[in-house]
Amino acid sequence: MTNQDVNNLQEELVLLSSKDKQNMAELHDNGDVQRGGDTVDALKFFTRRPKAEPKGSSRTAEEMDSALSSNTAGSDPYRYNMDYPRMGTCLIINNKNFHSSTGMSARNGTDVDAADAVKTFSKLGYKINVANDQTTEQMNKLLYTVSKEDHSDSASFACVLLSHGDEGVIYGTDGFEKLEQLTKHFKGDRCRSLVGKPKLFFIQACRGSVLDEGSVIETDSVDAQTSERIPVEADFLYAYSTAPGYYSWRNTQNGSWFMQSLCEMLLRFNGELELMQIMTRVNHKVALSFESASNLPGYSGKKQIPCIVSMLTKDFYFPKN
Repeated sequence: MTNQDVNNLQEELVLLSSKDKQNMAELHDNGDVQRGGDTVDALKFFTRRPKAEPKGSSRTAEEMDSALSSNTAGSDPYRYNMDYPRMGTCLIINNKNFHSSTGMSARNGTDVDAADAVKTFSKLGYKINVANDQTTEQMNKLLYTVSKEDHSDSASFACVLLSHGDEGVIYGTDGFEKLEQLTKHFKGDRCRSLVGKPKLFFIQACRGSVLDEGSVIETDSVDAQTSERIPVEADFLYAYSTAPGYYSWRNTQNGSWFMQSLCEMLLRFNGELELMQIMTRVNHKVALSFESASNLPGYSGKKQIPCIVSMLTKDFYFPKN
């Protein structure tokens, strides 16, 4: 994908998202309130709480969807080798519109997330592949196809999933699929060209229906010449937008809290900090800089904390761009 293709794709996604803009509020570090719309990626949110929506409401105010230098990496057994011709592929699946049979509303604001992901991972050196509004079958086929590609000249693989969800599952436009079914294609016994390399999954979706009330604070890839064996589950990182069981908030104008923070921190600290350090800063940003503002009774003033699950076996540094 050329720079012009990336720019065109970002402009197209932003234009799509402009149709979904609504009045909302988002709390920032400096205390400013930004107009926009917060929503969550939760399963059948409005059907679960029919009395929570004011009579005559348009349901638009608040929604819920249920390395440093590669030259030194090769000699460090605790750092992933980045000395490859390519950074790798970044697959972005952006599900916004869902079949009526699912009972789920459109994920307004997700196009902003997709555009930010395209910009961020392009700058990090990834080859971008974007797929919009995928059914469960299409998601499975797409991930399987990518896993069967030759990644021998790639340092890593990244995948960004933007959709509705619940604990352990993520939604296609026509229903749900277990997350494990989508990621299994990249395990060490199925995708040999990514063995020993980082496989990064960033997931913006709800993992349940619990609202976080918040609390007050008082004052190397495996060397070709070796026969080393590693677990098939090794070298995965799953960065979830929220903790197990909780809603994940998405601003209908500015995108999700998690993706905003992720893209900001990746661009700010790439080449300087190790990935887990960057993700800790993402947690800090989401936890302290955002708070929901909703027209629905009981849904304002809520918080969120991402959840990072790592099976990485070494430190991972994005090359400085």
